[in-house]
Amino acid sequence: MAQESLSKDAGKQTETLAQLRCVAGKNDNIHEQLILIATINIFLCSIAFLGNTLILVALRKESSLHPPSKLLYRCLATTDLCIALISEPSSVAYWLSFVSRDWKLCKFGLSAYFIASHTICSVSILTMTAISVDRLLALVLGLRYRQIVTLKRTYVVIAIFWILSVAAGAAYFVDYRISVSYGYTLIPLCLITATFSYTKIFHRLHRSRNQVQILISQQPSQPVSLNMALYRNAVYSALWVQVAFVCCSLPYSIVAVVVPYDRLSPYDFILLSCAESMFYLNSSLNPLLYCWKINEVRRAVKETLRQTFRCISV
Repeated sequence: MAQESLSKDAGKQTETLAQLRCVAGKNDNIHEQLILIATINIFLCSIAFLGNTLILVALRKESSLHPPSKLLYRCLATTDLCIALISEPSSVAYWLSFVSRDWKLCKFGLSAYFIASHTICSVSILTMTAISVDRLLALVLGLRYRQIVTLKRTYVVIAIFWILSVAAGAAYFVDYRISVSYGYTLIPLCLITATFSYTKIFHRLHRSRNQVQILISQQPSQPVSLNMALYRNAVYSALWVQVAFVCCSLPYSIVAVVVPYDRLSPYDFILLSCAESMFYLNSSLNPLLYCWKINEVRRAVKETLRQTFRCISV
């Protein structure tokens, strides 16, 4: 009896979210804005799909990056690809359901978008935080870094990220507020951890610029200055990805806090949709950042493109 009551309550909570969001978009005056937002996201979705697919192929061929670090970037590119394949198309279907006045499509699109976004974005945030901690460990551990940060342990960490994130997304079927609360807890913790890691890195580099030696793809004959340069490039590459994420997610975070969740007006609905689009933009920007800031990835991408065009021209 108690179990049946809990199931009914969970169903009511899920239905309440659908009513709050789907009813808010039932306004003919915002159909043009929704079509524009959907069109922009279809374009961004295509860019994110092509860009992250290319990055994954390039990373698979690239062998000079430290395997655990490469695995973290592959996981991040995979989450961006999943956003392009699942989260963003679900949002587009959700927005267009108001234009077509399809209530079932609205509820389905909302559910798919909510679950996929909370799951995939959680993995993405955790992975970016792991990258910042990985860069700190490379500095602190020195010669022991490659012995402690192994590929097997990195796989375990990523598996934990996915299990935790899937559980957070699946909580939607129990009570969507559990997933929302998880996000409100996770994002500050990850940002604090990443901020601490990068602050510690730059503080230590500033204090011991000429003394610290880092073992990152170092050959015995290479000078220390070259090794330090490689480390700095790796840190700045990871930092750019982190900054891009913060810039793209900050508007959504502000709107989600400011906008009344239980009284969503048509204007609030458009504002929230624009903030979600800004959040999705990050998946399209990351491949460009990888090519711009990571020399090994840029070379691998160029080689992949050459081989692709060669095959097409034959």
